[in-house]
Amino acid sequence: MIMNLLIAVAAGCASALMFASIISGALVSLLLFYLAPLPLMVAAMGWGPTCAAIGGALAGAVLGAMFGPPYSAAFVLTVALPAWWLGHLVLLGRPVTADAPPQGTGVAPAGPPPVDWYPLGRILMWIACFAALTTTAALLTLGSDASTITDTLRHGLLRIVNVQDDAASRDQASEVVDAFVAIAPAAAATIAMTTLTLNVWLAAKVTATSGRLRRPWPDMKTTTLPPMALVATAVALALCFTGGLPAIMAKIVTACLMMAYALAGFAVLHTITLTLRNRGLWIASVYAVVLMFIWPVIAMVGIGIADAIFGFRQRYLQRHMPPPLTPKS
Repeated sequence: MIMNLLIAVAAGCASALMFASIISGALVSLLLFYLAPLPLMVAAMGWGPTCAAIGGALAGAVLGAMFGPPYSAAFVLTVALPAWWLGHLVLLGRPVTADAPPQGTGVAPAGPPPVDWYPLGRILMWIACFAALTTTAALLTLGSDASTITDTLRHGLLRIVNVQDDAASRDQASEVVDAFVAIAPAAAATIAMTTLTLNVWLAAKVTATSGRLRRPWPDMKTTTLPPMALVATAVALALCFTGGLPAIMAKIVTACLMMAYALAGFAVLHTITLTLRNRGLWIASVYAVVLMFIWPVIAMVGIGIADAIFGFRQRYLQRHMPPPLTPKS
């Protein structure tokens, strides 16, 4: 109990320092800011969600005392709450009830029953929910309606851009700023979705390497999103054309769900390349192209959505995997 409390305090202090480092304005502080949920997630996966909850509450209270309640609320909403809940979901499982041998046969159970762990696809959906929630909350701090939010974003970007005195430069800068303002909600949601997913993966890797992860490492090639995710994506995409604040929120939700389908697309890529001779080279090349140019991730989104509709992975495995062995009579 004392050890868990010390771990909670250490994780909370580390997470609070990483979150507060953004005040310094240094470039490395941006990386620390995005990795702020990592210590609490490691505590949640290795020592239990209660440990992360204690550390997050302590860190929020300290930040509130030092910088004020809004800073504390931002930490709890964007760091502590996702770390606690996602760590809880990673460890969530239920025993699979198998047919027990008849009583009196003298046959003892072979061991503890297998565990049905919480699916990775549903964890991805929760990550998308948290990314959309934090991005929406951040935009609502700029204003309560679409015009106020866009005007605030535009004025902030115009102050950052070094505009010359001539009218042509001002017009060109205004067009660039308007384009950035249009894509800002979706870009912010994409960054939040990517960094939160990376935090969960890193926390699971660290915990598994230390031997404290109670869940066996999953086969990520089998990650599939729930069927309702496709419906939610279609509805959010349609709402993007409504205008106003609902359109901004729909863009945020659409971007988060698209990133979830992009990750599913990478899982499809890892599956359909199983029989390739130079599989590692092909996969590394795809990752390199996506990281260098960013826009090819749209192709991965399309692959993920197509797999959800047509079941490419299931057909591929049925065609290439050997049939199960039949017991001899």
